[in-house]
Order: sequence, then C-alpha cells, then structure tokens
Amino acid sequence: MFPSSALCICMIQLQYEKTKNMTGVKIAYYKKEDWQRLLEIIDDRESMHETWSEWYKAYSKAKTGLISQGFIVVDIEVDLDELANYCHLRRIINDGKARSQFVQGK
Repeated sequence: MFPSSALCICMIQLQYEKTKNMTGVKIAYYKKEDWQRLLEIIDDRESMHETWSEWYKAYSKAKTGLISQGFIVVDIEVDLDELANYCHLRRIINDGKARSQFVQGK
C-alpha cells in the first residue's frame, strides 16, 4: 500500500445549481510519457509506484471509489515544468504534500 503522496487527492467544494454545495475531489493525473521524468524530479521517489501502469491502476481504483461514494472527481493533468517551478518558487521539496497543494491550487 502506498501513502497518499502517490495519489494527490484534494477535497473541494463545488457549487451546483446555485443552491446546493457538492463535494468535489481534485485528483492528480500524470501522463504516461511524463512518468520517468516525474520520478526524476520528485524528492520522495520511494513513496511512488515503480511504473506508470502500477500508478494508473491505483489512480483508477481511487477515482472509481470516490465516484461511487458520490464525489465529483476533477482530473488535474500535472504539467511537470509547472510543478517544478511551483516547488522552486516556494522553496519547498517536491513531495506528496507539495504535489497535493499544487493540485489544489488548480
């Protein structure tokens, strides 16, 4: 089992029909072609899946579970250059907490 840093999930509030609040979830999505570079730029490599396929399986399971619980899921495709810049400008390490904050800000 991987820690939550392997899957960046952020709770958000969504307005629905101007009268109802629904709970939404932002979830980080990494492109397959970016996977190797992601592993090279993060500071908590040991907390991530070895392959994109392993990560994607966990991502899909988490997403399906959230949807089945009634959450609205918003995929956030992570641009690795933006993520690296985000961490650099804030002088923070690129770990699960930073990635979650990055996704939440999208």
